[in-house]
Amino acid sequence: MEKPEHHIFVCMSFRGLEPKGKCIKKNAPELLGYLESELADRGLDSVMVSTTGCLKLCDHGPVVVVYPEGYWYQNVEGEEAIDAILDALENGGPAKEYLAAG
Repeated sequence: MEKPEHHIFVCMSFRGLEPKGKCIKKNAPELLGYLESELADRGLDSVMVSTTGCLKLCDHGPVVVVYPEGYWYQNVEGEEAIDAILDALENGGPAKEYLAAG
């Protein structure tokens, strides 16, 4: 396997074995599906996607993190947000309107 250029993590709210946070309740699984299909449509083969347990920003979910850049995105609610994040990734910067406060 070739090392990916970027790794995107999508919070699925699991704490232990059960989804308890807000990301999964705010359609994170559907966002994940859209993210994966959009990556394929854009030919972004060098991007890996993984789901995570709770990232502890529940009040700001769904949460998405992009590495190696270290961008933490909040309120990623809908296809428009995913598009903005991927557009920014392709352009080499963050999607500022979704960045979590540091």
